[in-house]
Amino acid sequence: MTGVPPSEIESPQTGSAAQIEAFASNPALFAVLQQGARHMIELYHHFPRIGRLVAAQQKWLLTQAAYALHLQRNPADPLSGITASRLLDIIGEFGAASRNTATAFLAELLAYKLIRDTPGSPSKRSRPLEPTEISHEAMMLWFRGQMRSLDLLDGGERVARLEANPELFRRAQPIAAKRLIADRAWREPPPSISCFVWTEYGGLILDDFFSRIVNAVPKDGYHWVEDLRFAELSAHYSLSRTHIRRLFTRAEALGSLGWQDRNNNRNKVWVTVSFVEDYKRWQSIKFCALDQAFGEAARSIEAENHASGTTGTGATPSGL
Repeated sequence: MTGVPPSEIESPQTGSAAQIEAFASNPALFAVLQQGARHMIELYHHFPRIGRLVAAQQKWLLTQAAYALHLQRNPADPLSGITASRLLDIIGEFGAASRNTATAFLAELLAYKLIRDTPGSPSKRSRPLEPTEISHEAMMLWFRGQMRSLDLLDGGERVARLEANPELFRRAQPIAAKRLIADRAWREPPPSISCFVWTEYGGLILDDFFSRIVNAVPKDGYHWVEDLRFAELSAHYSLSRTHIRRLFTRAEALGSLGWQDRNNNRNKVWVTVSFVEDYKRWQSIKFCALDQAFGEAARSIEAENHASGTTGTGATPSGL
């Protein structure tokens, strides 16, 4: 899938251009994104199968959509929740995946025991599914990590409020997921980013690569990565060296990065300022959607508590 030009990455789907720009221009964003990339690598260590599975943009979108369907399941309706047809309704509306892709994805999740049949389902045809415990844990840790990044950007207390009231997660994740799936600028990042994330396992390598940039402020007109070795990446992530080399070759062909000296010092890589800015702006779309979803979840809990005369925990909204 082709990406959209950087100038088109701002989208009203996840918030105003001004809100996205506020995240993208935050002076703390570079360090927060590196911390977030390292968190994703840690999650890979804990959940290598899940980490590899969702390290491509299409499967990330499918995962978020499926989990949103689960969280919005109606216990009174045994046929609600995750089904292939419902997943396709969400993801197919925006052309993010075909019916065959969505069906194959669910089959892969079943084979890896990341989802299972919903107990007591009366229908074998629609086959409602639900995440297994390891999937719950991985998604919750991912969401908590995103809230930590938001807190680091604006001094909020989302993580503390989330731990006090997990209902915030259950309400916010579906809101954010649907907005991001509907947002073309998130689905299809600029070519400098999509050449990684629209490739199998490319998200893993992009996280690792970004975490290695040694200078937040450009030096000699570039950001720099030192000691990049394909053999080490291959061994660390159990990927073929050929696949990893192909990812970087694509990025190099776009002019996003290159080697200082191919003959004598292949391990020192320059990275363009535009590549870093593309990544920052793309991630800002996600942060904007998550921030707004968290605020809406908090306000809905607060409204319900007010109507029932009870006091909620962690319901005060927080934004950028």
